[in-house]
Amino acid sequence: METVSRETKPLDGVWRFLVDKDRAGRHERWWAADLPGALDIPVPSSYNDLFPDPAIRDHVGDVWYQTVVRPPASWEGRRVVLRFDAAAHLATVWVGEKEVVTHRGGFVPFEVEVTDLLQYGRPNRLTVALNNELSLSAMPPGRQYRTPAGATAQALTGDYFNYTGLNRRVWLYATPHEHIQDVTVRTDLDGPDGLVSYDVFTSAPGAVTVRLLDAQGTQVAAGSGHAGELVVPRVRRWEPGEGYLYRLEIGYGEDVYELPVGVRTVAVRGREFLINGRPFTFQGFGRHQESPLRGHGHDDVVMVHDFALLDWIGANSIRTAHYPYAEEVLEHADRNGIVVIAEQEAGMINLAMDFGPRTGPEPRTFGPDGFGADAREACVTSVRRLIERDKNHPSVVMWCLSNEPDSAADGAREFLEPIVEQARELDPTRPVCFTNVFLAPADQDRVTDLFDVICLNRYYGWYLDGGDLASAEQRLVRELDQWAARHDSPILITECGAEALPGAHEVAATMWTEEYQSAVLEMVARVADAHEAVVGQHVWSFADFRTRQEIIRPEGNRKGVFDRDRKPKAAAYALRRRWRS
Repeated sequence: METVSRETKPLDGVWRFLVDKDRAGRHERWWAADLPGALDIPVPSSYNDLFPDPAIRDHVGDVWYQTVVRPPASWEGRRVVLRFDAAAHLATVWVGEKEVVTHRGGFVPFEVEVTDLLQYGRPNRLTVALNNELSLSAMPPGRQYRTPAGATAQALTGDYFNYTGLNRRVWLYATPHEHIQDVTVRTDLDGPDGLVSYDVFTSAPGAVTVRLLDAQGTQVAAGSGHAGELVVPRVRRWEPGEGYLYRLEIGYGEDVYELPVGVRTVAVRGREFLINGRPFTFQGFGRHQESPLRGHGHDDVVMVHDFALLDWIGANSIRTAHYPYAEEVLEHADRNGIVVIAEQEAGMINLAMDFGPRTGPEPRTFGPDGFGADAREACVTSVRRLIERDKNHPSVVMWCLSNEPDSAADGAREFLEPIVEQARELDPTRPVCFTNVFLAPADQDRVTDLFDVICLNRYYGWYLDGGDLASAEQRLVRELDQWAARHDSPILITECGAEALPGAHEVAATMWTEEYQSAVLEMVARVADAHEAVVGQHVWSFADFRTRQEIIRPEGNRKGVFDRDRKPKAAAYALRRRWRS
């Protein structure tokens, strides 16, 4: 963030790009010179869909990025940091011939101070090696296998395409040498007043001042010290649909940092989900941050258009399936009052649902041949990075710690409990959840009591009772009753829906038609409205998205109520009539 003491230099644009088909780059020290025979590539973006070459799209291993950096002369003598908003999935970075950082985790930022490495008045070569290889011990998880032709291929355990690249922005930024390192803000309500507590972390001891300003720039509270609490008389609350933001201005020596602050509370009370003490009903989508050509690459144009469609359809919330989204998305949600369930990049910790090729008996999910101690530690790390990054966003009301884990299997509780403990330790103010898959019904699930909200991904009428909506409705009612009988917690239907091919129509609705997709969503809504424990419905999915090539996936997953180009299907109009009423 730019302030009076901080400057930023985006490194977006066209970089040079080379696929390391023979795994030669590290041995031949490609970082030490211009990449040989490189292609042009836009940053940010995923590389997979940019070139008409399946060998690039499906490449497993390293790819290389390179550009030239020219820091402003005015930065000489200041502290300078190189920051990557995301690099999927394992990144190694060189400035000139000096290796400066290695980072694993394709959906969270990382940075490194490069103050003493940059040369002023001349170009600096910046090189990045990215590796997209999947395993069960790193997030997101997946498996490698050999094809009959002898090639190396891989598959995520989750149902989406493994887009790779510098998917988000790259920056240089400059600060004073003595600087603010981190800020944590928590808010509460005391009658008509708001409470804003803060913790400021600095690079060295020194005086800290804070001021809270309203949207017009008027000071409403002030304090001093590294920690404290501000009282905001007659506070204007951050509400779903109304993203009112104050601005916390923090001063430390020569450094100034500014943080948008939304004052609101979140709680679970019995079978209610409360925002600002009032019951909230979720209506919205699980979705992917994905679009044609860009893949997982962040694009402000796509973001603004997607949020405009959320407003058009009447949605009030989203889940960031199945990984942390770009920070710009959460900032936009903050400003627009969209409620967010933020999900870590653990993907599907579930070998019973493994979408990749399989030989031999079904493997056990938890254990030395599946997800073991290394995977659990990777999940704990992933949760920590998610919360450390997104803790101050008022739009984020709940942490989703896993999508469709094998929660009925031996070892599930031992695997997930440390992850829950990490989340609660880092942030005791927000509820936590995971999304339950149909293979772990209420009488078999082993972990739901660890969480605050029961989140069910259910596809009655599609994967179960396909084409038979009468049976699907009965089974959904019966299952909701079973969960409610065992747990006094809110139930949120986090995924439901059916696939529809745009333009497929029949008077008597059948599977794959737009009419059938609408009928499935109407059935789920009817059941959800009638059940006292259900606090909302998230449709899967907002838009169609790319998956690996499979016979059940015609050009990807077609459960979107918008197609991949964001054109509406009939279900979008049906949801709009329901939600905007």
